[in-house]
Amino acid sequence: MPPYGVRRKRSTFLPRQPDQLFQTVFQVAVSVDQTDVILVEAVHDKRHGSIEAVIAAEIQSNLESVSYVKRVSVKRDTQEGKAMTVKFFPNDKGNPAGKLADAELHFSGGPLNGLKLVGFGIWERKNGGRNVTFPARQYSVNGERRSFALLRPIVDATAQDKLRDVVLEAYKEHEAEIAAAS
Repeated sequence: MPPYGVRRKRSTFLPRQPDQLFQTVFQVAVSVDQTDVILVEAVHDKRHGSIEAVIAAEIQSNLESVSYVKRVSVKRDTQEGKAMTVKFFPNDKGNPAGKLADAELHFSGGPLNGLKLVGFGIWERKNGGRNVTFPARQYSVNGERRSFALLRPIVDATAQDKLRDVVLEAYKEHEAEIAAAS
């Protein structure tokens, strides 16, 4: 019980019902002694084959042993020098209709390192295809609503198509991961 006059704040980030799952993604950097006998033996074991695979298996098995962890997926970053990661936030409410998820671009490396670009949307088309909307801000001129695109091509009008394809491909992979996990 807190002292008189002190209120405890209710944590809003925890699920309110025990059957709800809280999902988070971590990026972990691991430094190892490559001469350690146990590590060398594990690498030579045919199940693993590389230091990265041994570490990933060890992290996964340790996390799975924690009672409150329900599911763990440990993946190695196979793309060296990857400059951008696409993060998705599913539209669980279904409002507006046809919106599948929001997306953010997280940058690593270069002058944008540690920054993110928010405001992307993944939409289901009526014909069954998918579309990506880019960050924009609405404004009004003489009562007419207009939209100002925050990410625009410099010269080539099709420059956004490559980014749109990257986001759609990442969403397709994201959906496959979710389907495999359940």
